[in-house]
Amino acid sequence: MAEGENSVKGLELSKEWLEAADIRGELLRYLREQVPQIFCVKTERSPQEEEELTQNRLLYPLECFLFGEDPLEGLEKLKQGSTSSQLCGHVFKEGETVYSCRDCAIDPTCVMCMDCFQDSVHKSHRYKMHTSSGGGFCDCGDVEAWKIGPCCSKHDPGAAASMVTDECLLEPELCGRAEKLFRGLLHYVTEFLAWEESLELPAELQPRTKDNAYYCVLYNDEHHSYDHVIYTLQRSVNCNEAEAQTHTALIDKEGRRAVKRGTLRSCQQAKDLIRSNSEHISLQPLRVEILPSVVMAHQTFALRLGSWFQKIIGYSVGFRQAFCQVALETSADSDWPCLISRLMLHDARMFKGARKIVHELIFCSMLMETEFKRLFALEFTKHFKQLQKDFINDDHERSISITALSVQIFTVPTLARQLIEEANVIKVIVDTVMDLLREHLDAHNRFIFLGYNGDKFSRIQVIFHDLRYILISKPTIWTKDLRTQFIEGFKVFLGLLQCMQGMEEVKRQFGQHIAVEPEWEPGFSLQIQLRHILAMFQDWCFSDDEILLLAFQECRRALMQCNNQPFQRDASDYYMCKHILHVRPYKVSQQPISIHLPISRLLAGLYVLLCRRGAMEHLGHLEGLDPSLFAEHPLRCVVLAAQVSADMWRRNGLSLVSQVYYYQDVKCRDEMYDKDVLMLQIAASKMDPNHFLMLILLRFELFDYFNGSCTSKDQDELMQWNRLTEEMLYLIIVIVGERYVPGISQVTKEDVTMREVIHLLCIEPMAHSSLAKGLPENQCDETGLETVITKVATFKKPGVSGHGLYEVKKERLVEFNPFFYHYSRAQHSKAEESQKKRRIQESNDKALRPPMPPAFCPAFSSILRLLCSDIMVHILRSVLQKAAEDRATHWTEAMIQRALHLIGQALLEERIQLEDHTVEEVTFDFSLKARKIGSEHGKSVFILLSKIKAVPSLNAQKDIVKWVLQMFEIVKCLREKSSPSASMSTETTRPEESSQEKEKAERKRKAEAAKLHRQKIMAQMSAMQKNFIESNKMLYDNMPESGTLVPATESSTMEQMELCVAVGPHRGPTPAEREVLTCILCQEEQEVAAQAQAMVLTACVQRSTVLTQCRGMILPNRGDGPGTSCPLFMPPELAVGTHTGSCGHVMHATCWQKYFEAVQNTTRNRLHAELIIDLENGEYLCPLCKSLCNTVIPLVPVEPLMFDYENAEIIGQHLTLPRWIQILSARIKGLKSVIQDNDGRCADGAPGLCGEGQPDFRSILSYGVQEPRKFSDSMAEMLVVCATTVHRVGLQTVPNELCPLVPVMAWNTCAFTIQAIENVLQEEDKPLFGSLQNRQLAGLKAIVQFSAAHRLKSSQAVVQRHFADMLAVLLPVTSIKGSPSVLEVDFFHLLVGLVLSVPSLYQEEAVDLEPSAVSSAYNHLHILHLVTMAHVLQILLSSTDFPAVAGGEETEEARAAAELCSAVSHHTGRPIPDVSGSAVAERVKRGLEPFLRCAALFFNCLTGVHPPEELCAAAVASQGQVEGLCSYLALPSNVFQLFQEHRDAVTPLLQRWCLSPAVTIALNGRIQTARYPRRRNRLIDLPEDYSALLNQASHFQCPKSTDDERKRPTLCLFCGAMLCSQSSCCLSQLDGEDVGACTAHAAICGAGVGMFLRIRECEIILMASRTRGSTYPAPYLDDYGETDPRLGRGNPLHLCPERYKKLNQLWRQHCILEEIARSLEVVNVVFAFEWQML
Repeated sequence: MAEGENSVKGLELSKEWLEAADIRGELLRYLREQVPQIFCVKTERSPQEEEELTQNRLLYPLECFLFGEDPLEGLEKLKQGSTSSQLCGHVFKEGETVYSCRDCAIDPTCVMCMDCFQDSVHKSHRYKMHTSSGGGFCDCGDVEAWKIGPCCSKHDPGAAASMVTDECLLEPELCGRAEKLFRGLLHYVTEFLAWEESLELPAELQPRTKDNAYYCVLYNDEHHSYDHVIYTLQRSVNCNEAEAQTHTALIDKEGRRAVKRGTLRSCQQAKDLIRSNSEHISLQPLRVEILPSVVMAHQTFALRLGSWFQKIIGYSVGFRQAFCQVALETSADSDWPCLISRLMLHDARMFKGARKIVHELIFCSMLMETEFKRLFALEFTKHFKQLQKDFINDDHERSISITALSVQIFTVPTLARQLIEEANVIKVIVDTVMDLLREHLDAHNRFIFLGYNGDKFSRIQVIFHDLRYILISKPTIWTKDLRTQFIEGFKVFLGLLQCMQGMEEVKRQFGQHIAVEPEWEPGFSLQIQLRHILAMFQDWCFSDDEILLLAFQECRRALMQCNNQPFQRDASDYYMCKHILHVRPYKVSQQPISIHLPISRLLAGLYVLLCRRGAMEHLGHLEGLDPSLFAEHPLRCVVLAAQVSADMWRRNGLSLVSQVYYYQDVKCRDEMYDKDVLMLQIAASKMDPNHFLMLILLRFELFDYFNGSCTSKDQDELMQWNRLTEEMLYLIIVIVGERYVPGISQVTKEDVTMREVIHLLCIEPMAHSSLAKGLPENQCDETGLETVITKVATFKKPGVSGHGLYEVKKERLVEFNPFFYHYSRAQHSKAEESQKKRRIQESNDKALRPPMPPAFCPAFSSILRLLCSDIMVHILRSVLQKAAEDRATHWTEAMIQRALHLIGQALLEERIQLEDHTVEEVTFDFSLKARKIGSEHGKSVFILLSKIKAVPSLNAQKDIVKWVLQMFEIVKCLREKSSPSASMSTETTRPEESSQEKEKAERKRKAEAAKLHRQKIMAQMSAMQKNFIESNKMLYDNMPESGTLVPATESSTMEQMELCVAVGPHRGPTPAEREVLTCILCQEEQEVAAQAQAMVLTACVQRSTVLTQCRGMILPNRGDGPGTSCPLFMPPELAVGTHTGSCGHVMHATCWQKYFEAVQNTTRNRLHAELIIDLENGEYLCPLCKSLCNTVIPLVPVEPLMFDYENAEIIGQHLTLPRWIQILSARIKGLKSVIQDNDGRCADGAPGLCGEGQPDFRSILSYGVQEPRKFSDSMAEMLVVCATTVHRVGLQTVPNELCPLVPVMAWNTCAFTIQAIENVLQEEDKPLFGSLQNRQLAGLKAIVQFSAAHRLKSSQAVVQRHFADMLAVLLPVTSIKGSPSVLEVDFFHLLVGLVLSVPSLYQEEAVDLEPSAVSSAYNHLHILHLVTMAHVLQILLSSTDFPAVAGGEETEEARAAAELCSAVSHHTGRPIPDVSGSAVAERVKRGLEPFLRCAALFFNCLTGVHPPEELCAAAVASQGQVEGLCSYLALPSNVFQLFQEHRDAVTPLLQRWCLSPAVTIALNGRIQTARYPRRRNRLIDLPEDYSALLNQASHFQCPKSTDDERKRPTLCLFCGAMLCSQSSCCLSQLDGEDVGACTAHAAICGAGVGMFLRIRECEIILMASRTRGSTYPAPYLDDYGETDPRLGRGNPLHLCPERYKKLNQLWRQHCILEEIARSLEVVNVVFAFEWQML
């Protein structure tokens, strides 16, 4: 009825508004009445109630007016005539995964949402994925964003339609109503979202009655922390901490929050208090405003209207166009901008929630329509400068600023060109930057960033991204307007570069060190931002000849106008080798110099582009200019780098060292160092070669040194000259040899990348990511690596750890240049060493020859003249002469190496020219000059080479000298037209061959000597190893190669085979083995003995759910209080167990105690020590391997035993199973009467169970007793220490060594540890015996012997009571209320408990006794038989599916199985299943096998009897293994025989077991029972493609949150639950403490241990407790064998099965705690991470 009334009222209102003359006025008057009644009322409404009122009383009438009828009917009609949009337009939330196709995207900003990507062609391409920072939208459907496949299958219109849509989609009346409504409401929204505190309400919205209610509103800022705001609110508005936290969280999320409602005066007081209290903490007070409640109500509704607008314009393209038209229309009679511009201009003053609404409104309206997108872009560009200034002054992140929308506009190629033509957007952007940086200009119009504001400067740099977006796609067609506006923008850009040219000059510091390091980071930050922009400008210029020429001219003009680093003296003449250089003097070491020369470098780049274009003829008027002027500044920069390398600028501090580093680093070098080299090559091609080299000598300040006019004895000065000479020679090598630049030689960009990759791989094999870091990225963030890597390298796949590596192909090594100009000094040394080592391994000489370079282009071919110039020959002669004279301080090996390389380069060039041309045509005459000049004095280059060959200190260069001399001979032969081979045979080859043979012989001799030396060392190591094995026998016991005894005779072998039985009267002997171990702390040896000082194994006890069959159930925590969870009986689901593991390292007990005390004392002072070890719970790290430990296990030796078989046979005739049951019943009854146990239990023998002749109380003693073992005090103490820790950890209780559950927990940890080890062996398909690691074997033996020995240190009465309780599960020896049924216990835990506690029955009041070996053997046998039969019944009762077995003869086993099955069916009343006896037998054997394997391990460690060979074999069939187990455990291979052999005793037991109420309930299906064999737990299955996980995460919705804020979906690898981690919405209480979702889940799922995959971060989180955790690499690798934490590289990822298997092993082997401790020990924790909040 109410809905009908609302419908009528809404339609009536809409008619009234439609008929009114002033629709806007009517709307406002209606809103004046309704809005204050719904929002911001005194009694706060629930969100649901508020939304319902808004919908019924506000939005429904508006929709009625819009459609002119019932909205549902109108919408249905609208849908029939409209089509869906081709554009997706999905707006990304922060943290959402987005995809970009590297093959098809126009630029890296073109992205798709998860859903569109999954349904697109790009899924099979090379794609990248990364996490969005929020604010962008999906480009699916935008044909300008993709080369191919612009649409996914959902948004593909089926035809090649563009984004142009039909404008007449709406009926005229509907369109008119929409425009009127949108105009009125958008004015309303704009007015209130752009509201200022001082404004008054418009007349139409003035309330009729004045309301005196006001709100004190606190706004978000980035200056104050959470704690600051909470503190301020508590002090200012009298709220408690919880309320203050709620306020603060909402302020951070929404951007503002009303913290007080009251009168104007009270709100003013609160405002003053908030401002004053916040000023005490921070220099800036919090922003607080006082708003009338009416204004707050209208603002709240204005925000709601924003989301309503999004819904409405999503209905139809026509609505969207109408909205855009209204938003962009300007008023003819007003100076106000359009509504959308008003909102944009007010963006910086809006709070976060309002910004978000406005941005999303723009996304779903104007950015979805081509024409309106263009108009909006023009508006955005018109206000660009103001918007950026507002953003600079704002303190919010850019992702929530309107300026972030630039990426949606400027990256559209057609739109970018239109903006250049119509609004000259390049000029607008650069002018904006200049206006913002103008404050940093000095008197010379150059930037100086002294005392700059880092935050403001980083915001200014963001503007460069917009310029990069504009230039990202170069035009294919140039219009006149585009040319004009581009050149205009380019000129303005050159103005910016002029301000950078020569900025931040430095001058060499003399005397004392510089006092204050200058600011250098801002300049290089600008350079890094401009790097791609400069490259893009050059690309644009290269696309048009006219633009290229104009740009070059403008750049040259700008360079000539720069006045930085002027010459201070007039030109002088400099003389060398009869050549005169007329140049102005300048010394880098004495005068100011700047490393920033962007215009010079841009000019060099444009010059090369002109050469590539063949437009050099247009530069004729430039020929008159002195090329040395253009080369001057780049040369100074290169010299500066050389002098810094020579340690001449040490007193200038690290700032200059850092600048030189980045100058040559991959981030900057392509537009800095590389361009300087390019400009020097241009100058070298234009200048006289002698003059050019003289200029280089002058600027390196080596002119006088090489002229022989200066000498010095100062060692520092000589070292400087040597280093500068090295750098100068290196520069000449670079100028002449570095030709891999398109335009310098005929190479492509692919060739350039290939060469870079080769030289990186010549350093060492590298991972793909390392290679990518070493290569420069282009404007699309691509390195080009993938296109070339397969041509130059081979890929080596990774193993279980590490990453894949690329190795350079051998055939590519000839391209290696030891003086590659992109090598750092360290890389040069490493590459040289690596390549020399490789050549030696291949039996080659160590000569690293210059590679064959590509030919220069014609414009640069004259550079080669440098090599044969007089000055070059003079330089080489001078360097070689210093070496020939062997004056140590006047030369270095590096100088000679460089000189030899230059000579080699020159000879290679001469040889190439002589081979390609006639001798007369070749003008390159280096070899002639090298032989002739100086030869009269014996100082020619050629003669000097022969001399330095004999210099001892140059022995390492001997091979390269030989090669150079050979090259001289080859060139000489080419010039003389004789056959090189013939000439070489007479002059060079024979001596060379003989010398090579000598060298080979010498190498062979050395190899033989090395081999003998290795053999000697190996012999020593073998001897040491034998000594080690002898000293550490324990570690090598039971290993396959050493664990079997070598029999002396065949008879002893047969005897041993017959005695491979661990249980019963035929058990084998326990050999006497003397075990001598070495303490890892004091290194002293000691024999392990019961009465000696105790030796202990380090151990870690932890709760575990590895074997659980009920993952996710609430785990029992404590066993010391009342409850149904009694640790005496482990449930068959193995919900949580106690595991004890050891690293196998041995210590004396006293040594361990001293070490533990020292650890406690020293660790307390360590920062965040609690993250690594929990001192309160006794944790420490193993002294040797640093494994996490929390206790020690005493090493109790196995008692040697020679079994009395005759006595055993006699006793066996009397001690049958029925008799044994009688004796035990009598003993238990007698013990109860002795100790007067009146706790509610009563003795209840079973006289009818075993026949006549009941035994008396002490009959049990007549079958053999002996005195118990004696232990030393030290051993006894350690038994108590270990048992107390197991009890404390297993039950999560306080330490209490007197608790009656202490022995129970010792038995439980023994049983559970064995089960865990058996589980690992089975999963890894390893044999039961002989395959355990030494540490596992040592720990297992120790824990079993400890559990057996601890009984002696416990109260015998308590142990007797436990035995009676456990036996009650099997026998009716006593009536115990609540005794579990056979379906409610784990029988292996029961077996261990019974076996280890049965000796307590032999205890007498006056004397300590224990059973003899024979008595123990029969006790073990009968207990094992009983437990095995009960377990067989358990398997039968819990089985519902029986395997199909092929028909055949009915075996004895099958008949026995069928008979048992029939008996069970009779007792339970359940029909016999329609299966064969063979199927039943197969099911039972399969279900019984894990129990038998665990029992074999247990009795092996308990008795020390060797197992049979079939249990040590690597691959034994299941049938053979079961037979071997049965043989070892003295069980019949047909276990059903047990029921027949003991029919009389078992029949009543079987009936009792079957008739238990719990069994009846289970058989009726009312409770779930465990199935056998139990499920082997593994980590969950993960998808092969990581995108599937990301897709799953993208659809994850937090169950406790309704908003769309960023979540961190985290996957539990134990159970597959998806959790919301590190989020306040999913906090929960655990033991009174707030914990995150993962911590809470780990407590339930993993007993505190967790393994989680953080999907968006692509990393594993390991958790061990609330305070400890660590990260671990995810098992996902990219195609290059690397992990990608946090999706930094974004390559497609695929599951690596081997690594996931390793994670499985880490979990199953209980090594998670150990891994966490090790990782935290390695990493120095400075800031503690709150793992409990994960």
